[in-house]
Amino acid sequence: MTADPAHILKAVYGYDAFRGPQAEIVDHVMAGNNAFVLMPTGGGKSLCYQIPAMARPGMGLVVSPLIALMADQVAALRQSGVRAAALNSDLTGDERRALWRNVSDGALDLLYVAPETLLRSGILEQLGQVPLSLIAIDEAHCLSQWGHDFRPSYRQLDALVALFPDTPRMALTATADAPTRAEILAHLKIAESDAFVAGFDRPNIRYAMEEKDNPRGQLKRFLKSHEGESGIVYCLSKRKTEETAAWLSTQGYNALPYHGGMDKAAREGNQTRFQRDEAVIMVATIAFGMGIDKPDVRFVAHVDLPGSIEAYYQETGRAGRDGLPSDTLMLYGHEDIALRSRFIEESNAPEQRKRMERQKLDALLGLAETAGCRRQALLSYFGDRCEPCGNCDTCAEPPRLFDGTIATQKILSCIHRTGERFGQAYIVDVLLGAQDERIMQFGHDRVSTYGIGKEHDGRTWRAILRQLIALRLIDVDLSGHGGLSISDAGRQFLREKRMLMLRTPPPPRARREKVSRNSPPAALPHADRGLFEALRAKRMEIARTQNVPPYVIFHDRTLIELAAARPASRAEMAGVPGVGEAKLERYGPAFLAVIAEHAG
Repeated sequence: MTADPAHILKAVYGYDAFRGPQAEIVDHVMAGNNAFVLMPTGGGKSLCYQIPAMARPGMGLVVSPLIALMADQVAALRQSGVRAAALNSDLTGDERRALWRNVSDGALDLLYVAPETLLRSGILEQLGQVPLSLIAIDEAHCLSQWGHDFRPSYRQLDALVALFPDTPRMALTATADAPTRAEILAHLKIAESDAFVAGFDRPNIRYAMEEKDNPRGQLKRFLKSHEGESGIVYCLSKRKTEETAAWLSTQGYNALPYHGGMDKAAREGNQTRFQRDEAVIMVATIAFGMGIDKPDVRFVAHVDLPGSIEAYYQETGRAGRDGLPSDTLMLYGHEDIALRSRFIEESNAPEQRKRMERQKLDALLGLAETAGCRRQALLSYFGDRCEPCGNCDTCAEPPRLFDGTIATQKILSCIHRTGERFGQAYIVDVLLGAQDERIMQFGHDRVSTYGIGKEHDGRTWRAILRQLIALRLIDVDLSGHGGLSISDAGRQFLREKRMLMLRTPPPPRARREKVSRNSPPAALPHADRGLFEALRAKRMEIARTQNVPPYVIFHDRTLIELAAARPASRAEMAGVPGVGEAKLERYGPAFLAVIAEHAG
C-alpha cells in the first residue's frame, strides 16, 4: 500500500479530500509527532490515526475501551480492504496464536486492544518485538480522574511512554473540558503544542429539554416523528430500563433493554440486534454506548437527568454520526436533581471530587434552565462558541419569562411555615388552599401562606418549584420522603429580596409537533426515495449474509449519494463519496444492478 495519505483516503475510504483539521493532524503524525485530538463525534477522529498507521512503517496499535466497539471497527476496516484485527478475551487459543503470527509477520496494518488486555503480563513485551507505526489511545477522557468516565486501567497507560519513547502517541476524545485535557496531556507526556482542538459543535443535532410532566407521554410524542428509525433512550436505573423497554414494546416499538445487571449473553445479543437491524430502540443505562459506531442513530432521549454536561454531550453525540439530521430530548424533574445530589453526597469520593461534581451538576441544571440558545450554552461550557443556532427548542420557541420574585418568596415562606419537612405536592396544596385532611390535621390551614397562591395553577407552581430546586434555593431530602427545605442560598434570597426571573411553563401539549422525518431525510427528493429504499434492502441482504452491521457495507449518506447520482458504471460509482476501491470491487455489481433496475 502506498505511503501517501491522500491516496489512502481515496482508495480505502472513497473520499477526495480531508475534512476540517484532519489533513493537518495526519501530516503532524506522519512527521513522527505526538498528538492530542479533540474532535466531535462523527467528525472523523478515526481517520486521523488509521491513515498514518497505514502510511507509516510498522503496525498501528489502537487502545479502545470495549470489545463490541473494536469488533465493529475491525469489521468496517476489513470491508475496506484494511488488514485489521482485535486482541481481546473472546479469542480462542488458535485465534490468538494466529493473530500473533500475523503481528510477527508484519501482516497487520492495525491492531485493536483493550487497556486491560494490553497491560496483562507479556503482551507489551511481545509488542516490543515488532515495529509500531503509532500508538492511538481512543476515548482518552477515560484516563482523567476529572473526566465523567474514569477507568483505572486507562491510568496505567503511561507505561507506554517509557516503553515506546520513539513511537508517536495519539490521544483522541470527543469529550474533555480544560482540566481533563490538561491531565491527559500531562499523563501521556504530550506537549500543548501537539494539541488539536477542533471544536464541539454538532450542527446536525437538534437539542431539546423539557421539565417532566408526563414522562411516558412526552417520550411517546418525541418518538412519533421517528417511526422506523434507530435510537437510544437513557434511564437512570436498571429497573426503569426494563420497565421502559417493556412499555415501548407494548406501544409497537422494537425496544430492547441494556444494563450492567443483565446476563452477559442477553446484553450482548441485544447490542448486536441494535447494531445490525435498522429500526431498534435501545433502552439503556449509561453502561451502553461508549464508542458505539452505529452511524444512523437518529435520536437520543434521556428520560432521567444525566450526571453532567460531559455525559450529556457524549450520550447525545451518539446520534447522527453520519452527519444527517438527528434529534435529542432530555426530561428532568426535581426528583432527578435530588437523586443526583444524593449520589454525590453519599459517594466515598474525597471532598475535592465532590465539590467538582456539584459544580458539574449545577452547570447541567443551568443548561436545562437557560432561556437562551441551548447550543450556545452547551458549547460555552467547553470554551467554544457559536451564533444562536436555530436548531434547538429555545431557538425555535423562545421561552417566556416572568418576574418570579413574589412567587419564590411565597414558596419559601410556605416551606418555612410548614416545618421544612413536606414534599412538593403538599406545599402546592397549601399554597392553593386545598381542602385536604392532612393539611387540617397538621393545622396548616391556619398558617399565613395557606391559600395565598391562587394566581397560579398547580402545574405552574410545580414548574416554579423545579426551577427553584435547579437554582439551589430549595433542597430536597430524598433519603427521607422528599421533604423540601430552604437552602442557604434560599435564605440569602429572602434576606436580599432581589428580583428573580423565571420561565413560564408552556401549556400542556403546546409544543409544536414536528413533521415526521423518517429515513431517508426529507432532503432526499421524492423521486429518489424508492431507489434509496431498494439500496437499503440490498445492503441489509448483504449484511445478513456476512453477519455484519449494514453500515460497514455503506453508510446511509453513501446510499443517498448513490440514489441521487444513479451511476451506470463502475467508473461512475467510483466517484461517489464513501465508495473505496475494495468496496467497489466487492459490491459494485450488486448495487449497480439495483440502480439499473430503477432506471428502467
